[in-house]
Amino acid sequence: MEYEAVIGLEVHVELKTESKAFCSCTTAFGGEPNTHVCPVCLGLPGVLPVINRRMVEFGLRTALALNCTIAPMCKFDRKNYYYPDLPKNYQISQYDMPLARNGYLEIEVDGEKKRIGITRVHMEEDAGKLIHVEGPNGDYSLVDYNRAGVPLLEIVSEPDLRSPEEARAYMEKLKAILEYIDVSDCKMQEGSLRCDANVSVRPKGATSFGTKTEVKNMNSFRALQRALSYEIQRQIELLEKGERVVQETRAWDEDKQVTYTMRSKEEAHDYRYFPEPDLVPLAIDQEWIEKVRAGLPELPDARRERLVRQYGLPEYDAGIITGSRALADYFERAVALFPDAKQVSNWLMGDFLRLLNAQGLEPNQAPVTPENLAELLKLQEEGVISIKIAKQVFEEMFATGKGAREIVQAKGLVQISDVAELTPIVERVLASHPKVVEDYRNGKEKALGFLVGQVMKETKGKANPSLVNKLLKERL
Repeated sequence: MEYEAVIGLEVHVELKTESKAFCSCTTAFGGEPNTHVCPVCLGLPGVLPVINRRMVEFGLRTALALNCTIAPMCKFDRKNYYYPDLPKNYQISQYDMPLARNGYLEIEVDGEKKRIGITRVHMEEDAGKLIHVEGPNGDYSLVDYNRAGVPLLEIVSEPDLRSPEEARAYMEKLKAILEYIDVSDCKMQEGSLRCDANVSVRPKGATSFGTKTEVKNMNSFRALQRALSYEIQRQIELLEKGERVVQETRAWDEDKQVTYTMRSKEEAHDYRYFPEPDLVPLAIDQEWIEKVRAGLPELPDARRERLVRQYGLPEYDAGIITGSRALADYFERAVALFPDAKQVSNWLMGDFLRLLNAQGLEPNQAPVTPENLAELLKLQEEGVISIKIAKQVFEEMFATGKGAREIVQAKGLVQISDVAELTPIVERVLASHPKVVEDYRNGKEKALGFLVGQVMKETKGKANPSLVNKLLKERL
């Protein structure tokens, strides 16, 4: 039997407000444990929460960017459960009257576009963090409440995703949108962007859903894709053996590449939601909505279309570059100084992203500025350095932060374009490889590439490749 997966994602986004959702404590990441706390976020008796207006504004910005309908009135609720990282024994969240509903975003996988529904966007506060310690004197857990009370958005998708690849594309698109509208730093490694997946399988063509599991603990796009692939296959194997899928919450083990049982899956009634008595319902007028809408920046899809139209970039290049606002900003700054857009995009998609990824950096953290990249490309265009030397210089620029011209001059990397200087080298290479010369003269044109390579090797990559080709052909 052929099966299909049904996947819905619940994404938690930490908002980059200066202070927490309902108190004035800082939201800065890190810090000594339990120093970013106060009686309000610790839930001590006699305190009252106050709504952070910036949190609501960021929620509106997100909801509008995701094409949602904003509720004219929403309210906060208490979600009751006991866990050591939750000092109040309840979380202030939104239940039946969320901030916004019924939105969508569009993804593209293997050239096919698809619209994924957004069920709801609601505001809530984050919990603290448990730190599990294993040691020779026994295992124990510590709790850090610095994160307790940091404002979150929960963005819930419709179960419209049908594969791990679509789920990854959804997350990448959502992250890009959140970065463009500047509501979160979206650092998955720091927990600013977290994702839980509800996944089930059913016979292909069926209309009813299978029993779902919730998968947690996926802290990268790759982990999301692998966890879903594993979980889908696990469920299919159970059904094919005549067994049933148990509704439960499972965690992803990155080391073992498996999901495992955490606990039985809770239902909404298990949390005994009730309206937060210390916060009045929140009325959002149309004037505020329109003001936020007017302040929205150009979003990824619109920017991709503009880069294609304005710079003549291929769709593929524009899609990669606009996948990150910082990368798109970098590209446009570089193109303003060196207007060959295709060459700039080639460098960004090649060596630039390779080195960024290797060091875990974002484009705006790159040691090579757009101005320095433009300078490098001008040196190459002017024939001062060859493409091979340009790549060598770029590595040095990335490692040191120095400018291209400074490195070229300091290391004597100027391209050799002097015929008198290159001629003896070319003749020496021809004399050293008579068999290759004979092969070329007998019609093996690839032999020329070998000879060019030998000249480049002797000049340590500094010879002008075009001139070397010309000199070799004249003698062959």
